[in-house]
Amino acid sequence: MSEYNAPLKDMQFVLRDLAGLDRILQMPGFADISDDVVDQVLEEAARFSREVLGPLNMPGDQEGCRVENKTVIVPDSFADAYGQFVAGGWQSLPSSPEFGGMGLPETVAAATMEMWQSSNLAFSLCPLLTSGAIAAIDAHASDELKRTYLPGMVSGAWTGTMDLSEPQAGSDLAAVKVKAVPDGNHYRISGTKIFITWGDQEFSENVIHLVLARLADAPDGVRGLSLFLVPKYLVNDDGSIGDRNDAYCTSVEHKLGIHASPTCVITYGDGDGAIGYLVGEESRGLAGMFTMMNHARLNVGIQGLAICERAYQLAKTYARERIQGEAPGEKGRVTIIHHPDVRRMLLVMKSLIEAMRATAYTTAAMVDTVHHGADEKDRAVASARAALITPVVKGWMSEVAQELTSLGVQVHGGMGFVEETGAAQHMRDARILTIYEGTTGIQANDLVGRKILLDDGKAMKELLEEMRSLDKDLASADELATIRAALSGGIEDLAATTDWLIANAPDDQNVPGAASVNLLMLAGTVIGGWQMARAALAATRRLADGDPDPAFFEAKLITARFYAEHILSRSSGYRQAAIAGSETMMALPEESF
Repeated sequence: MSEYNAPLKDMQFVLRDLAGLDRILQMPGFADISDDVVDQVLEEAARFSREVLGPLNMPGDQEGCRVENKTVIVPDSFADAYGQFVAGGWQSLPSSPEFGGMGLPETVAAATMEMWQSSNLAFSLCPLLTSGAIAAIDAHASDELKRTYLPGMVSGAWTGTMDLSEPQAGSDLAAVKVKAVPDGNHYRISGTKIFITWGDQEFSENVIHLVLARLADAPDGVRGLSLFLVPKYLVNDDGSIGDRNDAYCTSVEHKLGIHASPTCVITYGDGDGAIGYLVGEESRGLAGMFTMMNHARLNVGIQGLAICERAYQLAKTYARERIQGEAPGEKGRVTIIHHPDVRRMLLVMKSLIEAMRATAYTTAAMVDTVHHGADEKDRAVASARAALITPVVKGWMSEVAQELTSLGVQVHGGMGFVEETGAAQHMRDARILTIYEGTTGIQANDLVGRKILLDDGKAMKELLEEMRSLDKDLASADELATIRAALSGGIEDLAATTDWLIANAPDDQNVPGAASVNLLMLAGTVIGGWQMARAALAATRRLADGDPDPAFFEAKLITARFYAEHILSRSSGYRQAAIAGSETMMALPEESF
């Protein structure tokens, strides 16, 4: 099994040439951060991923997790790795300096997040969930709660979780039954939550649960939910760790993948009830939940990118080493990378990975603009664009992860089906990505219902116009003609499907749900193609300027052309499936399934 090596060259290219890092560093709050600082952060993150996290990936998968006496036992090596993670200040990277954070842009944090997830997906779920909890507390909690809990979480000494699902309430949060009862300046929480990622472990000083629960007099449905901060250990007035709270992991799930990440059943209130503190207002818990979820959705999309990169690196290494058969124009037996079909699979992987990276990092740049942009209009535009694209990032990229990790197994042939190569683990680990933080169907319904129909397609139409505006630049370079034609066709497919949805949804309540996933996949494919076209333009400029690494940019042009020919061509199929409507889908009687 080959080691993980972060694709720093492409990361730096995307950050600077596509995501506009130089512009971001000029925003208020980033004055002390230079290009050199960013490069140092990325290089050290790459080293940490390669030397510390990567080697633990397969052993952690083999060792797994268990519960003994209400204590979660994770792979032994993770404690030392997490200690190094905290010592390096990695959890604090994008957080506010007010609470001990480094205050770096989310765009830079996205690149480091990709490295953590590529090198060790199971381990890296822990800091991912902590980041989401930090964001929710920072945005919605009282100043007192922030002062008490954020410094420990920002440093990484304390970890965070998101506690939403229950046995009877998966995605249907209206069915949440965990109870909260007022008790002085806090609440007593009782009930059970399931599927709590990194719900417990022993290597951090504390675990801070953010729990959705319902007060006795709260209205039914999601509007009656409140959000509570429930620490594993209570915190004394001086900030020191106090008594054990009445919240325990009673079991961990036995899963298809991410074996080293404990997915916990948490029980609150077996005794006197777990002490919790209200975050935000009573019966307004969805606001905090959506802050966590939106943060997590972008990062889950990055997980899709990350696991694909790791699978690609393993596949290309194997293809360069495995000798099998003969190839036209070659003497004797050859390594399998000489076979056209193996090249097809590797280029599908490479081109989609580069498209996903550009899409994820540019979306993170929008988040930086929302929080740090000096111009109010720019912030508003970025907010609408980030809201539109976030479900696409999560849904499209996690679905692509299923395809690419499967191709990683296929490149290995029979050896890919054997666990010792590592290819199967990537495929198993990736399978959760389309499910958690909202399934692909939920992301698609969000895109169609809340992001397109709710504003009559305004945000999508603005995005389409911006994508069309690239045509003039593409027309100026003859070598980009194939990319230009494919992108133009993809944009028109997306525009026509959006128009069809808006026109037909009022007359058939099943149309949004029937069209949603195909429209989401269409949007991701076209947005990825747009980013690859931008990358091709940047590559032509770099080559014209005599860049000292022409091979990288020549490869970028070939990869972008492959995306145009082999991936953007999918857009017409997604369009036709989306506009087929709901009639056939809903026609089959239930008993005929």
